[in-house]
Amino acid sequence: MSMFDKIKGLFFEEDPNAKKSTPQPEATKQSAPSKSTSSTPPAQVKIDLSNKKVDGKFVDVLMKAIEANNLDGFDYLEYKQSLQSLSKMEMNEQTKYQSAFAMAKTMGATPSKLIQSADHYLKVLQQEQSKFNQALKNQKDRQITGKEQEIKDSEALILKKQKQIETLKSEIEQHKKSLEKIKGGIHQAASKVEATNRNFQVAYQLVVGQIEKDVKNMKSYLK
Repeated sequence: MSMFDKIKGLFFEEDPNAKKSTPQPEATKQSAPSKSTSSTPPAQVKIDLSNKKVDGKFVDVLMKAIEANNLDGFDYLEYKQSLQSLSKMEMNEQTKYQSAFAMAKTMGATPSKLIQSADHYLKVLQQEQSKFNQALKNQKDRQITGKEQEIKDSEALILKKQKQIETLKSEIEQHKKSLEKIKGGIHQAASKVEATNRNFQVAYQLVVGQIEKDVKNMKSYLK
């Protein structure tokens, strides 16, 4: 199992019936980290979260960012792996965290070091979100804002043509058809960009929520 798969397995369970993920949209590609050592093709991960589906493309983007910024030695990721190994055992949450820490101490871990490394991965994910937001903005500017200007230009041209003589009516009708086509393209582009944003945010909130919960519990249970 590659390091990427190990890290991914800490946060997500693979859906055995899921199809392989399709190529990433442009906003996703721009937000993906360039330093990925994994050669394993990304698998489509679909985790049910309050009737929402997590898009496997964005899961892979976030997991690859963590993989590319994995700290040396025993840190939060290794501690989370220990927590995961205890997940099926019948013990309360506090005991689970403390039991995993007992093993972590033998590797030189301290509560502060674990929390600091968890904060490191939160910052990595926040940086990934910033890159995604910029890529999303670029996509909106290119696919929506520019098209809105085309609509304004076409409307102005229609008004000009309407003032001309009867022989220009056919040309006016052609511009009207072009205008409707542009509006349809704007609607489709806006829907696609919004869907892309929703899918990323669901994946981002799921991963960040797990880490924040672990940080809260480590602060509470590990003394």
